Amino acid sequence: MNQAENPSPFALADEAAAAIASITGVQKHDIALTLGSGWGKAADLLGEVIADIPASEIPGFESSGVPGHSGTVRSIALPGGKHALVIGARTHFYENKGVRAVVHSVRTAAAAGVKTMVLTNGAGGIKDSWKPGTPVLLSDHINLTASSPLEGATFVDLTDLYSSRLRGVAKEIDPSLDEGVYVQFRGPHYETPAEVQMAKSFGGHIVGMSTALEAIAAREAGMEILGLSLITNLAAGISAHPLSHQEVIDAGKEAEPVISALLARIVHAL
Repeated sequence: MNQAENPSPFALADEAAAAIASITGVQKHDIALTLGSGWGKAADLLGEVIADIPASEIPGFESSGVPGHSGTVRSIALPGGKHALVIGARTHFYENKGVRAVVHSVRTAAAAGVKTMVLTNGAGGIKDSWKPGTPVLLSDHINLTASSPLEGATFVDLTDLYSSRLRGVAKEIDPSLDEGVYVQFRGPHYETPAEVQMAKSFGGHIVGMSTALEAIAAREAGMEILGLSLITNLAAGISAHPLSHQEVIDAGKEAEPVISALLARIVHAL
């Protein structure tokens, strides 16, 4: 396949960033947020909306096919003078569009000048002390997708991937925030109880279907990363309750006002 048929993912990200700059009039964004299930209302609390762009109008983006995601990219002027890019159009690995599509939003953010990437998600909790609606900081991850956004001989150090400095800032805002290791499964099926126990034995505390691949791409791009999970349910086998995506959406809606306000306060402190 030649270059025209398979363009560089970084060239496509540059094209997307140029389109965002043209539409918004903002030449450089400082912070980007990918808002997963339950985190969407944070976009309304961050600051003045410069533009709310349907994802399909930006090169390489598509409207999210997953309930609970807005399908837009929003440019926001933060109170301190910085600009945030809020991504509500996440492509998940299980959508079978390829890893490049999964991390395109992160690479676009980097091309737009972003130095701080905030990745959020709704996920299952392995710690039974975490009730649905609990926000948790990501301290590390385990990638069980058997894939990577890195191509060729691209060797990237993932030590302190989820910045200890940014976690410290978040804990200054809310000292009660707990931390955990996020385990990304491929999905879209939920994990079996045996798989959850495997993740636990590996050192995992949270199970989900996003974030890890995006974090690797963000590190490759030189961004500092903050990760947060909303515990929408206890993982399979931790409770006897069957899992459903509706449960994830419902738990997200119930927790949304509190966690969105928390996220806005954290972003304002970055």
